[in-house]
Amino acid sequence: MANAALEMVALIVTIIGLIGTAASTGMPMWRVTAFIGENIIVFETRYEGLWMNCFRQADIRMQCKVYDSLLALPPDLQAARGLMCCALALGGLGLLISLVGLQCTSCIRNNDRAKRLVLIIAGSMIIMACIAVLIPVSWTGHVIIRDFYNPLLIDAQRRELGEALYIGWVASAFFFVGGCLFICCNLQSEEKVYERYLYSRNSDYTSYPPQSLQPLQPQPLVFIPQPQPVAQPVLSRHPSVNNSYYSRQPSVRSGVAYR
Repeated sequence: MANAALEMVALIVTIIGLIGTAASTGMPMWRVTAFIGENIIVFETRYEGLWMNCFRQADIRMQCKVYDSLLALPPDLQAARGLMCCALALGGLGLLISLVGLQCTSCIRNNDRAKRLVLIIAGSMIIMACIAVLIPVSWTGHVIIRDFYNPLLIDAQRRELGEALYIGWVASAFFFVGGCLFICCNLQSEEKVYERYLYSRNSDYTSYPPQSLQPLQPQPLVFIPQPQPVAQPVLSRHPSVNNSYYSRQPSVRSGVAYR
């Protein structure tokens, strides 16, 4: 019952992580214009994402433009695209596989070992999705911080951490928690089952101690008499030739003989 509750918690946490990863992948707020130094023009903000660049002026709606060519993008941006797409694929597959092994589902019946194995595989895929999200987000954050403190760049070229990076870090944390719950719960159940049902061949078994420490004494044999069967008289229409009992009345043959 406790494992079932933890599995539901892991499922909900994984769904939240998957939603956060999808939002971070599609949002253009990876790099945001930094307003520092003598730059007092704050009514225009520029956003740089994985798929597009966006400009926003004061209260005017945001205008975005998709990148024209994939090959023209820098290598770190191309790698970030690929890793985020892999994270979405791994997280989605892990979530679907975990639905098969949950205790509240009947996809696999009468085989608890197979269900535990399925959940362990799903948890491993979810942790791999966590790593796939964490690498591009942390890499981009490191590049932004490095360029921000680079004295060779002017203030207009410096950027700040965008909202998408924070969402990506939170989503990777949710992925990590969900994958660890799936794996740890089922590994603990597996150990309990082996401890309960598996025994070593070399283990010594002890019998129950006798009730009395005195040695057993031989007891005399007692013969129980068996009841003898009682013969039942057989009725017949013809007189018996052999008389097995003494009678005072003469038989039919004796009467004929006396005549």
